Amino acid sequence: MTQQATPTRPAPRSRLRRVLPLLITAWLVLEIWLLVQVGSWLGGFTVVLLLIAGALIGGSLIKRAGLKALSAAIEQSKNPQSQQPQTGTSMTVLAGLLLIVPGFLSDLLALTLLFPPTRALWRALGRRVAEKALRSASVAGADPFADAMRLQEQLRIHRPDGKVIQGEVVDPEAGPRGPQGPDTTYRPPIAG
Repeated sequence: MTQQATPTRPAPRSRLRRVLPLLITAWLVLEIWLLVQVGSWLGGFTVVLLLIAGALIGGSLIKRAGLKALSAAIEQSKNPQSQQPQTGTSMTVLAGLLLIVPGFLSDLLALTLLFPPTRALWRALGRRVAEKALRSASVAGADPFADAMRLQEQLRIHRPDGKVIQGEVVDPEAGPRGPQGPDTTYRPPIAG
């Protein structure tokens, strides 16, 4: 007689994962309703022109943000010791993507990501969500977002400039010279 394994229950889904499909559906229905309302007020041709203009502006925003990030990366590679200020390209790229998506609510949300006062509010909200994900007591592997945030924090802490210098920490008291002081003789750098 063989024993049957007891089936394991899958991990419960987070509240966001349960509600997200409903939120996306409500957003799409609201976008379509708003497009129809504006189309009946301004005309269908004007709405199509506004959507095309939004897509073109969104594409140019993404291009400009990409070039800004590339120039910051080039500058950082030329002078790794310099502290580059944050370029804010992620918010600009997200705004560009929202402008490309057809609809007026997404365009309004994109505008809030572009203006400095509301951009600061979005950034603060993002930090709060990221800190909450880092502080969550969920087991590794249970929440992919929390896992990604933990990994990013570990990489930031352990490799702030992207360089790894291998070495060994030697306590001067227990070192080869003893308690009289640290070893100050010249040693060539390790190649390889």
